[in-house]
Amino acid sequence: MKTANLILFLTLLSAPTVAVVAGERRAATRMAELGAAAADVPIASAADEGYCTPQLKAIVRRVATSCGLVEGGRGCKPADARSVATMGGADFNALFTPLSNRAHLVQFDAEQTDLDDFGRKEIEKVWAEKGGASFFFVVARASPDGDAALNTQLSQQRAQSVMGHLQQKFPGDEDLSKVGLLWLGEDFAQLDTGFCDWNRSRKENGAACTAKDINRSAFVAWIDCAI
Repeated sequence: MKTANLILFLTLLSAPTVAVVAGERRAATRMAELGAAAADVPIASAADEGYCTPQLKAIVRRVATSCGLVEGGRGCKPADARSVATMGGADFNALFTPLSNRAHLVQFDAEQTDLDDFGRKEIEKVWAEKGGASFFFVVARASPDGDAALNTQLSQQRAQSVMGHLQQKFPGDEDLSKVGLLWLGEDFAQLDTGFCDWNRSRKENGAACTAKDINRSAFVAWIDCAI
């Protein structure tokens, strides 16, 4: 009888210890499961947004090194753009589709390169949206009217008009060194009318937007990709 009572007493004495150990093991297992689950959750980074596909990163990297500003004057013309993009025009444009809410299109009149008030305001609006972005992308185009060489010149001057306005409006801003310029003329990556639905300088005033209209433009956007 004494032996039975002793066994019962020892069993009751050890029960809390067993329960604590078991509880600790369950807690450790749960913590490990939570840790594994947390590791699988993508963490948003200010330097690598969701639109930063490997292809877009490659283009941004090439533009930053080949078409960025060096002593205030460098950019990439249509012939360079093909080597920068290393893909067809439609694929090049498709890379920027995820930026539809971030990018803006600054529109120009036919055969004109001067900014209107709508264009200047659009550029200033985009510039203020930097956030943590590290690169300002300008891609200027021309509609396929008239001489191809003239259209290349028009697109170059449109890109430079954007840059010139930034320099005039924000003199001494260190972020001006983060601007990269591409001008595509009529030769590469023409936009279709689907881009008329994007943010554009003449959208609010109800101006018509044909394929020619949308290609007389400069695409501008801050891009935050870790390159």
